[in-house]
Amino acid sequence: MKSYFSVGEAARAVHMTSETLRHYDRIGLVTPSKKDEWTQYRYYTAQDLVRLQTVRALQMMDLPLQEIKKVLAYDDLEKIIEFLDQAEKRADEKIAALQYSKAKIQLAKVSYEQKWQGRPPHQGPFCREIPQRVILLSDTLEVPTLDTLWNYLSHFYDKVPPSLREQFSFEDLAGIYMEKGDARLFAVCLRHTRIDGLKVLPAGAYLCATCTEEDRQQVTQKLKDMVRKDYGAEPDFTVQLIVVSGILQWNYEIQVPIHVAADISMKAIKKEE
Repeated sequence: MKSYFSVGEAARAVHMTSETLRHYDRIGLVTPSKKDEWTQYRYYTAQDLVRLQTVRALQMMDLPLQEIKKVLAYDDLEKIIEFLDQAEKRADEKIAALQYSKAKIQLAKVSYEQKWQGRPPHQGPFCREIPQRVILLSDTLEVPTLDTLWNYLSHFYDKVPPSLREQFSFEDLAGIYMEKGDARLFAVCLRHTRIDGLKVLPAGAYLCATCTEEDRQQVTQKLKDMVRKDYGAEPDFTVQLIVVSGILQWNYEIQVPIHVAADISMKAIKKEE
């Protein structure tokens, strides 16, 4: 391995530009360790390259250069390791956020592919057996918006007291819980402990259908009417799962509980005309 690297060689090795390296040199962030007294050329060592790669990684964590410079100037190795541990946690958070965004994009892609292939956007009604779910209701959010859906679960983690957050995790979906005319957005708990705002959705059969925002109220009312007429039950609540269907679009799966003891899953359900 080479012992010394010119500015151009070092820039290529760490995937930066020569001008970036010269800027780092001017501000005292990373200075070449060797200087040729005859030519006045400056050369980087392998250790300098490690320092440059560290700077690049920390910049990707949105840290300003002055803060990075201060950290790299520490003489206490324990402080440097502690700082890098925190930076690693930030990296994990960014990776998780990107994975969440990727999942949303994939859902949108599937929806557009279905539209391109001519599949109908509406399905149902159909009967589905759904296991018991524990949901956490929002105190403030009633309807979905682009802003709330993009960082949806962060709102619910913020609702959990800091001392209890490690005991909570949520499924990657959004929904609206409706009861007695009151609407609340919710998150489905994968892990939880007792706090205010939790509600249990009972296991059982639900009459379901998919719809758009435009006909959400109409489809919900139709399902409720079918439950009353065909099953002789009065729904106490409805669930409206939010299904991302495009970059700036979403649809719904409406779920209305059927409270009867008979084997309702075998009852034939006519599709909408």
